[in-house]
Amino acid sequence: FAALLVGFVLTMANLSFFSTLLAFFFTSSRLTRWGAEKKRKIDAEYKEPGEIPIDFGKQYSASWMCLSLLGALACSAGDTWASEVGPVLSQSQPRLITTWKEVPATNGGVTPVGLAASFLGGATVGVAYFATQLLAVGDLPLADPQWPVVLYGGVAGLLGSMLDSLLGAHMQYSKVVSYESATTRRICGKPVMDNNAVNLFSSVLVALFLPGLAWGLWPR
Repeated sequence: FAALLVGFVLTMANLSFFSTLLAFFFTSSRLTRWGAEKKRKIDAEYKEPGEIPIDFGKQYSASWMCLSLLGALACSAGDTWASEVGPVLSQSQPRLITTWKEVPATNGGVTPVGLAASFLGGATVGVAYFATQLLAVGDLPLADPQWPVVLYGGVAGLLGSMLDSLLGAHMQYSKVVSYESATTRRICGKPVMDNNAVNLFSSVLVALFLPGLAWGLWPR
């Protein structure tokens, strides 16, 4: 769990941290597989890492962690899709998520097009995960159904985007101006977080709580 949170922080901090995280992951994964036969003779419990399906009955902890990471990535994708697609395609004025009043393009503002885009962005991440499972997991028919990961990704994207807007409305100044001065008027929010912090908190919240909902609703 701690490693998951550290991974989130490093990935969202800057590119240099992300590259070092990738270096650790790829080199360590290769070395873990290296000399597998000899390691099995030394350690009877040695298990080579590999792809596993989402199956709460057989792999409860691993399934929870996989969905946590998937949810965080889908959350980030959903928020990005909403931010980039909504302003271009939306024909309506954004509305502040806390009061539903029309506002300029600002933190906390949402549109139906942006919300739909956030769902599609998260679902795209889910499709990528599902497709990889179909290709890489040999005993997939023996596990629980895997198609819900697509829906899970979509819900994570939508929920993450809404959380991002909610946090932005309360904890962040408008994107029209990012600070207060004598000649500006505050639309909403307080100067508690910047955009990076809001994105991080949204991802962590989705990663922590959405797998629990999935566990209760996942078809067996």
